[in-house]
Amino acid sequence: MAWQGIEGHDELVERFRSALARGRLSGSFLFVGPAGIGKHTFALKMAQTLLCQARPEIDLDPCGTCGACTQVAAQTHPDLLTVAKPVDRAYIPVQLLIGDKDHRMREGLCHDIALKPYMGDRKIAIIDDADFLNAEGANSLLKTLEEPPPRSVLILVGTTPAKQLPTIRSRCRVIRFDPLPEDTVADLLVRGGHVTDPGQARKLAQLADGSVGRALQMVDGGLAEFRPKLFAALSRPVLESVRLASAAQSLIEDAGKEAPKRRARFHQLLDTAIDFYRHLMRVLSGGAGPDDPELAQHVSEAAGKIAGGAEVAAACIDHCLETSESIDRNVHQTTLIEFWADRLAEIYRTGYAPVR
Repeated sequence: MAWQGIEGHDELVERFRSALARGRLSGSFLFVGPAGIGKHTFALKMAQTLLCQARPEIDLDPCGTCGACTQVAAQTHPDLLTVAKPVDRAYIPVQLLIGDKDHRMREGLCHDIALKPYMGDRKIAIIDDADFLNAEGANSLLKTLEEPPPRSVLILVGTTPAKQLPTIRSRCRVIRFDPLPEDTVADLLVRGGHVTDPGQARKLAQLADGSVGRALQMVDGGLAEFRPKLFAALSRPVLESVRLASAAQSLIEDAGKEAPKRRARFHQLLDTAIDFYRHLMRVLSGGAGPDDPELAQHVSEAAGKIAGGAEVAAACIDHCLETSESIDRNVHQTTLIEFWADRLAEIYRTGYAPVR
C-alpha cells in the first residue's frame, strides 16, 4: 500500500522509519530524482509526520486532522519553512536564505530555522528547486547544513547531485527517488482524471520515463504530437537547423504569451531531445535500444546515418543541457532556439562539439 497516498517510494519510508527508531535521523537531506515523481509531496508528508501533534513521529503516520497536520498541508505551519525559485527568476534569490543586504542573517531561512519552535519541538525547512541554487546561495547554506540547529531538519529537493556544489553534497544525506513504474504512472493519470482512456494513459506512461509530471506535460502541452516530428528531424544525417528552429518556435509559442509557460515548454522540448540522444549514445556504445517502438525506430535510423559515434551523441546532450541552463537566464528566447538548432547542426557536420 502506498505510504500516505504517495506511490512508488515505500522503501524510502522504511529507511526513514528505521532512522527514527534508532534516533539517527539526519538533519540535512538532498532529495534527488526525476521531476514529477513525488519528491516535494514526500517532503511535505515527512514534515507533517515530524510535526503531527496526535501521533508519534516514529510511526510515520500523521493523523492529517490535528492543527499541525492541517497547517502543514496548507503550508502555513509556523515551524515549516519553505523556499522555492520565483517563476521570474533564474536562481533562488539569496535574500530568501539569509536576508537582504541590510538584514543579513537577521532574516531568511537560515535565520528562521535557528529560532525556537513555535508549536512543537522541531523546525522543518524545505528548499524546492534546489537545482537553481547559484554559488552565492549554495554557499550561504553551508554552515546551516553542516551544523543544523537542534531538532531541525532541512530538505533540499532537486533532480541530481551533479547540479549541486560538492560542498552541498558532502553536507547532506542524499536520498535517491526512483522513477515510477509505468503501470503506476498510467493509473495515477486515470485516477486523477487527467486521462479518461486507459490506452492513452499507458502510452503516455511509456513516454514519461516514470514521471507523472512529464506525462501531464504531454497531455497539456501538445508535446506528444510534436515528439515524432522532433525525432525524425534529429535522426537525419544532416540536421536542418532552420526548419527545426521554426518548428520548435511554433511549439513554444503555443504554450501562450506568459514567459514562464514558454520557458517550461522549451525545457520539455530539450528534455525530449536529450532522451533521444541518450538512447542513441547507448545504442552506439553497444547497448540495448529503447522499449518505445517509435523512438527505437528513429534511434536505429540515426545510429546508421549520423557520423561520429557515441561522442557526437554525448556532445549533443551536453549542448542541450547548456541550452536548458540558459533558458532561465532571460536570454532572448528566439535567439536561444536558433542557437540551439544551429549548434546541433554544426555538431552533426563536424562530428564534435564546437569550441565557443
